[in-house]
Amino acid sequence: MEITYQHAQNQRILKQRNLLVVVAAALASLTAVLFFVTVTRDREIVLQPVLRSPLTVSSAGVSREYLELITRDTAVLTLDRSPQNLEYWMKSVLDITAPGAQGKLKADLMKIVNEQRGSSIAQFFTIQTMEIDPKNLWSTVTGDLHTIVGNKVVSNERRTFRFDWEYSGVSLKLVGFGMVTTGKEKDQ
Repeated sequence: MEITYQHAQNQRILKQRNLLVVVAAALASLTAVLFFVTVTRDREIVLQPVLRSPLTVSSAGVSREYLELITRDTAVLTLDRSPQNLEYWMKSVLDITAPGAQGKLKADLMKIVNEQRGSSIAQFFTIQTMEIDPKNLWSTVTGDLHTIVGNKVVSNERRTFRFDWEYSGVSLKLVGFGMVTTGKEKDQ
């Protein structure tokens, strides 16, 4: 009788163990499937309305509207400066720059800061047209670049500037910008 009881007890424990193995395997499979779905699924972030309508950013790529808004704001940020805001200007441009491009861009910006510091030269840019290429991650703005010395506008020239971008995850970062001159770029 004791052998029969022992055998029944062992069979019950064996069934529990087998059931636990099946449950653990099912949970591991479910975890693997959920991980795969999470990694491969496009992520989206809904941004508050900036202009016309709510804006969605997706890891699948940059939308035309988002690149246009970012280009507009970046053009104003990079091209409007005065001796009074040079440190803030440089910090703000570097904040939106891709980490891999910050070294070169900071060196270029430092040249501008050193040239303009202590002077009475300021500039601002009024956008007239914009060209956007979300597939190749570049944009151009054309407009009037106004240069002011003291209180007097000394020049008002039509210029085109190109902005190159890097998109990773749901983050759009600046990798370079410059003035377009006859098909070539001149660093700004």
